[in-house]
Amino acid sequence: MQEKINIAIVDDHQIVIDGITSLLEGRHNIHIAATSNSGIEMLQILKEIKIDILLTDIMMPAMNGQELAQQVKAQFPAIKILALSMSGQGFTVNKMIEDAEIAGYILKNIGKQELIHAIEKIANGGIYFSEEVLNELQHFSTMQKENEDVKLTSREIDIIKLIEKECSNKDIASQLFISERTVETHRKNIFRKTGTGGVVGLIKYAYEHKLI
Repeated sequence: MQEKINIAIVDDHQIVIDGITSLLEGRHNIHIAATSNSGIEMLQILKEIKIDILLTDIMMPAMNGQELAQQVKAQFPAIKILALSMSGQGFTVNKMIEDAEIAGYILKNIGKQELIHAIEKIANGGIYFSEEVLNELQHFSTMQKENEDVKLTSREIDIIKLIEKECSNKDIASQLFISERTVETHRKNIFRKTGTGGVVGLIKYAYEHKLI
C-alpha cells in the first residue's frame, strides 16, 4: 500500500485553506495533517507532526512565507516546501530558491489537477513551478544580466533613487555633496546606459530591474 503524503497548509486566509482542503479531499495518497493561519504557529506544529510537504502562502502578517521557508529549511530540512501565491514575482521566487531551496512555486489560480500533480511530483523527489512562475524567473534572469551589462555605479543608482523621489538636480547635489554640474553629467550617463530618454522611462526601467 502506497504511503500517504502528509502535507501542512499555512495561509492567513482560512477560505484558501478550506478551498485546498476541499480540492484534496478523497485523494487516497494525500493526507492533510495540519493547517494554520500563522507561520509562527506552523513552526510549532512542525515540531510535533511529521510533514512531507509544506504549502505556504507568501504574503502573511508577522512571519511571511519567505521567512517561514527559511526557518523550515534550517529546522526541518527534510520537509519540502511548495510556495503558494497570487503572483510569482521573479525576485521573490529566486530569493526563496536561493535561501530556502523550495521545491516548487504555484499560483492560486491553478486548478485541482495541477495542484495534485505538483504535490505528487514534489513528493517523488521532483520540483514543480507553474508556467507563469517560470516565465517570471526567466524575465528576472534577463533583467539581472542586463543590470550586469549596463554596469551602473553605486552613485548612479543613488541618483536614480533620488530622481524617483522627484528631487531636483539641486536637491540631489545637496544630498550627495556634489555639484549640480556633476549631477547633470551623471544623469546623462544614466540615460545613455539605460537607453531611456526621460524620467518616466528611467523610473520604469529602474522598477523593472529592481534598482529601486
